Amino acid sequence: MDKEKLLKPTFKLGGNYEINRFGYGAMRLTGDGIWGDTPRRDLAKRVLHAVVEAGVNFIDTADSYGPSTNEILIQEALSAYYEKITIATKGGFERTGPNQWIINGHPDHIKKAIDGSLQRLKVEQIDLWQLHRVDPRIPIEDTLAPVAEAMETGKIRQVGLSEVSVREIERAQKVLPIVSVQNMYNLGNREWESVLNYTTEHQIAFIPWFPLASNPKTLKGKIGEIAIAHDATPAQIALAWLYHRAENIILIPGTHSPEHLRENLGASQIKLSEEEFLTLSK
Repeated sequence: MDKEKLLKPTFKLGGNYEINRFGYGAMRLTGDGIWGDTPRRDLAKRVLHAVVEAGVNFIDTADSYGPSTNEILIQEALSAYYEKITIATKGGFERTGPNQWIINGHPDHIKKAIDGSLQRLKVEQIDLWQLHRVDPRIPIEDTLAPVAEAMETGKIRQVGLSEVSVREIERAQKVLPIVSVQNMYNLGNREWESVLNYTTEHQIAFIPWFPLASNPKTLKGKIGEIAIAHDATPAQIALAWLYHRAENIILIPGTHSPEHLRENLGASQIKLSEEEFLTLSK
């Protein structure tokens, strides 16, 4: 494993737009069940300001977070920083209540989702628009047709996918270029290993969501020992493992707390040895 290469702090989306590999996921800046606005908007804005001031320049959101409230919050807090950050949003879900998510990949819904995100973020072009889920009822080619049109008209700069197989990525790539994939992946759940390997090979950003959902029963011992050796928390070691795992991984841990934010970002400074990396990988 070429550690010098893997520990590069930045990645170029689509080979052109450079972002720091430690980003921020804003999903939790909402109400319970990712429903409604955050009850502490002033604190949420302070966290977002702290994110950018810490050098993070990749912020992940979605129209379904709230729904809508998360994008509005980001616009209010970060519009002054738009020129130096990349905002990624997503569409493809409908929300009917707390913790309720309904996939909708109908082209009409996708078109409305794109236009809604543009309005709420108050931008003329979305930096990175991601299909939140593939709708099994609708061919992905049909779902992506309005996305391709939005790219042609300048509403979207780049496009990504979420929770997809290699086959679905390849089908989507026949419609438009895919620069990122956001699948669940962490130290304890590596179901999408083949997708990570595919994106690494093709220089597509891989954005693991739920990056800290490790299985405590199987991982607590080896994480704990390595954490002690680095004077770090188990969460920092789990993030450091992802950071070492592949050069195209973009991390987006979320938090409500400026202190927790600093802790998360500290994981980028942890240099795992080859032996430690392999121990965690078993």
